[in-house]
Amino acid sequence: MGNGRTRLTEPLVRENGALRAATWDEALDRAADGLRRSVEAKGPAGFGLFSCSKATNELNFITQKFARSVIGSNNVDSCNRT
Repeated sequence: MGNGRTRLTEPLVRENGALRAATWDEALDRAADGLRRSVEAKGPAGFGLFSCSKATNELNFITQKFARSVIGSNNVDSCNRT
């Protein structure tokens, strides 16, 4: 590997069981719709995020901020056990 020929250069979305190229707007809209449907179906407590204790403080902060402010969930695991 390492030659970049297998690297993704555009977002992919699944349609009828197969992946196809999509625009960034379409891919982000689909991701947001999926998050919205999940929260509507199970409530904010049904949502959780994993982060990493080896990531920057800023990344861990924005992860918990997104979960709490946007989703309404406190379910963030920063895997500090490693």
